[in-house]
Amino acid sequence: MPASWPPLDADHVLVSSETMAAIEQQLFASGLPVEALMEKAALAVSRRLQQRPGRDRHDGLLVLVGPGHNGGDGLVVAREWHLAGGRVRIWCPFERLRPLTDAHLRHARWLGLPLLEDPPDPADSALWVDALFGIGQHRPADDTIETLLRDRQRLRPGALVAIDVPTGLDADDGALLGTVAATASTTYCIGLIKQGLVQDGALRWVGQLERVCLGLPSALLGQPSGDPLLGLSAADRTTAPWPEPDPAAGKYERGRLLVLAGSRRFRGAAHLALAGATASGCGSLRAVPPREIATQLWQVHPHVVLESALGATPAGGLALADLDEGWLDRLDAVLLGPGLGGLGNPGVPVAAAIEARERQRWQELAAFTGLLMLDADGLNRLAAMGADWLQGRRGPTWITPHEGEFRRLFPDLAPRPRPEAALAAARRCGASVLLKGARSVVAAPDGRRWQLLSACPDAARAGLGDVLAGYAAGRGAMALAAAALPSGPAASADTAWLAAAALDHAHAGLHCRDHKGAGGVTPLAVAEALAQREPAAADGDRR
Repeated sequence: MPASWPPLDADHVLVSSETMAAIEQQLFASGLPVEALMEKAALAVSRRLQQRPGRDRHDGLLVLVGPGHNGGDGLVVAREWHLAGGRVRIWCPFERLRPLTDAHLRHARWLGLPLLEDPPDPADSALWVDALFGIGQHRPADDTIETLLRDRQRLRPGALVAIDVPTGLDADDGALLGTVAATASTTYCIGLIKQGLVQDGALRWVGQLERVCLGLPSALLGQPSGDPLLGLSAADRTTAPWPEPDPAAGKYERGRLLVLAGSRRFRGAAHLALAGATASGCGSLRAVPPREIATQLWQVHPHVVLESALGATPAGGLALADLDEGWLDRLDAVLLGPGLGGLGNPGVPVAAAIEARERQRWQELAAFTGLLMLDADGLNRLAAMGADWLQGRRGPTWITPHEGEFRRLFPDLAPRPRPEAALAAARRCGASVLLKGARSVVAAPDGRRWQLLSACPDAARAGLGDVLAGYAAGRGAMALAAAALPSGPAASADTAWLAAAALDHAHAGLHCRDHKGAGGVTPLAVAEALAQREPAAADGDRR
């Protein structure tokens, strides 16, 4: 495994506002003037605005200036736009400004830039530049500003850009500080990407996220405070740390995976999980299907070895109690969960004999030394027993909850910001955690964390998670076989492999959207794209 994938550099490190402020303080302590850093950042933003496509659609710029250095950045942008011959106006609703920002405002007045005394018309025809607060905002803006931002988006959608962080957003967790935020068509994030800007709740406000490079010294990036959170984009797929199989390896040396998925109620889940596993390239696939589809499954997946079919639980789920002896023999990995269904119906006690046989299967899984991947209803059944079960696993475990499943497993951790919650859960239970969402987070028990920087919103549909589970489990089985890791307590399946699988899956969705349209992002289309492993479409991030 590489020391770090992806590298700890400015393209990948996602930071909190506290970390970014600490980096800036180190620069200032080294002798770099504050004025120099502001000029460098704001001039870079100004160049981006000058190059912005469709700039002629707007009647100049209107810069919303705040009291801190974010406002100073905006004033430099206004100055440069004016000096280049463009029309620009300023609105600054604050009486007290930081000294450097106040100096830039005096210079703007000297240059003759118009300074509005009253709040601007939200239907104004200029492109608005939000330079009100940046990372320094920790409480809601006043009612005048919130109303103005709300009306601006209603009357002129897409006609606002933000410098560093849209007003009204928490830079650390992406949550609203008040009732509304500036709705930016583009956010020009200065230096390093603030982690709050890529959280699910922030996406509607941030728009296209462009990082503005400051050329920060690498020494400041290699030791970010806490556990680094690394962003993953399409380019990182080419360096993903997948172990390569031996060229002479046979099918049983290219990963042996058993899939337990589907049930009387969710019959298609087995098909979709196997489609994802097939796309992984795994050498040997076995499946334990529900009886309802057992006679048809071989026609869709003739390469899959079918074990004895299972009956149904009282709730119509897959009856793990019916598994044959030795069901875990000669395997590198097991996928348990997609469409598994429940054990019992709500409010109706499960028969003691059924519950005892179910628990016996879970005891056998605890002793299994290969990779166990738990998804969907596999996690819901685990939640009924308690997440502490994971701590007793002899082999490596990957879990892939969405927010609801995560809340059932870790109710005390769920309220935390997603990157923090995923890491706390991984450390508590000793499993690798893929917390699914619009921008999924992956966390390892050793503190490493990754977050997807782009994904296809049209992939938020039933069945895509089943494909992801099958694909990730298949890739994990292949990686374990290729790495020839020893069985037993020392065996491991590196969490970076799970992050790489999530990245592949996300960009397969983007590929389908770009080639088939929004409606073409179906589970089977994504599985087909994963099988081809074609380069994903550009994600639109500017680096």
